Amino acid sequence: MLDVLIGLIVLVASTLMFRYAAGTLSWTAPNLVSIVYYYSFLLSSFIGALLIALGMDDYYMIRKLFRPEEYRQIGFFVVSFVMIVFPLSMVVVSRLCGFEARQEFRAYLQKPLSPLAGATGSQVFYAFLALSLLSFAAIAYMIWKTPTIPVFALLTGTDESLAALRIEASRHFAGNVLVRNIFAITLTPLLSFIAYLFAELTHEWRWKLLFICLFVGAVFVNVYDLAKSPIFFYVMMFFLIRIYIGKTRLSAVKLALYGGVGAAVLVGMYIVIQGVQDATTFLSYNKGPIGRMILAQIAPTFLHLNLFGEALPFLYGKSLPSILTGLFDVENVRSARLVMAHVFPERIEDGTGGVLNTLFVAEAYANFGYVGIVIGTLYVGVVTQLLYIGFLRLPKNPLFLSLFVYFSINIPRTLVGGFTDFLFNPTWVLIVALFGGMALWLRVQGDLRAWFAAKRRITDEG
Repeated sequence: MLDVLIGLIVLVASTLMFRYAAGTLSWTAPNLVSIVYYYSFLLSSFIGALLIALGMDDYYMIRKLFRPEEYRQIGFFVVSFVMIVFPLSMVVVSRLCGFEARQEFRAYLQKPLSPLAGATGSQVFYAFLALSLLSFAAIAYMIWKTPTIPVFALLTGTDESLAALRIEASRHFAGNVLVRNIFAITLTPLLSFIAYLFAELTHEWRWKLLFICLFVGAVFVNVYDLAKSPIFFYVMMFFLIRIYIGKTRLSAVKLALYGGVGAAVLVGMYIVIQGVQDATTFLSYNKGPIGRMILAQIAPTFLHLNLFGEALPFLYGKSLPSILTGLFDVENVRSARLVMAHVFPERIEDGTGGVLNTLFVAEAYANFGYVGIVIGTLYVGVVTQLLYIGFLRLPKNPLFLSLFVYFSINIPRTLVGGFTDFLFNPTWVLIVALFGGMALWLRVQGDLRAWFAAKRRITDEG
């Protein structure tokens, strides 16, 4: 009963602070902060943590805990701490920046889509055409260097385990991982959004044709390894883009319809890929897609708290980005991989186990103990709110809007993936540098063109 009371207090306080930081938690007007609240915290973390604390989970991962009653409570209080301190840090940042979330988000929704400042239509098109060709080359490289493409194996028929093929495609990729992850998997969907927005802005056939090509490539990179979530997140990004430019208006009926279709497709993918036989077990709250959402994401947090400092030594920075550990000649180790190897060694041996990703504070704890949880929660909360404020105050052009939508989906995903990506994420750094540099270059080109035109006009008049 005490856990339920604490849970209700935490839920109410957290919801009020998230609503202040986001401006709105309305399902019909989703934004970066509201998606963090609903997906990363409420659905993927808090509900499952409360069930675990109450002993109502009956979940296979939690059965691996030693001293389970103690760590059920510890895990729940850690999640409750994050539910309070994370939005509190966002509220403080908003106050310091003079950010009025409700007004500024509403103004952003009403603001029209604008072209890139200082650039001609042809300059912009050929610049993004060059990037598109680069992404297509990266897709071809990814296909070449991947031992077996799982989606091709599914379509042509195979006797091998699809789960094993997924792990093989991810962990046994024979090429440069950054080329695959950045230029194929990340750049192609982003470029498809940009091409779509320019097609909406200009109504030119060349942008429409480029969008179609990029859309096909984006769908492929999101389904090639048979992962179930990437294609759903890609579709969600499209919905966000259309909402932000006023092309789609959500209602309760539409949400129910889209949710029903999405759930049906998800169930179908689970049945095909996982080979589900028992529908009753599949649809129970601690199995199948429901268990995957409310328990599978948070249970590894309890395992991290249980193992590190007890069965496993603290990492003290070993899971920090490899670009940092490499400076000190330290081998990079992800805590989620260590937990998988310790708890489910048989999965590592048979090739069906990858990592046990979970709420970001678990990796912070694995490195620095409870101090890591406190500092990590404050740091990530501040970074998230600064991103939200920054994008709402940037020009609403196809480039910045696409990046805004990309981070609105990928920040929530990363919050239940790990902590070190918030310290240094090469994919995020490169795409921001790439698109920021392109916007700056096009702006400078436009300013120089205007300066030379003005100079010629002055000369002619003189």
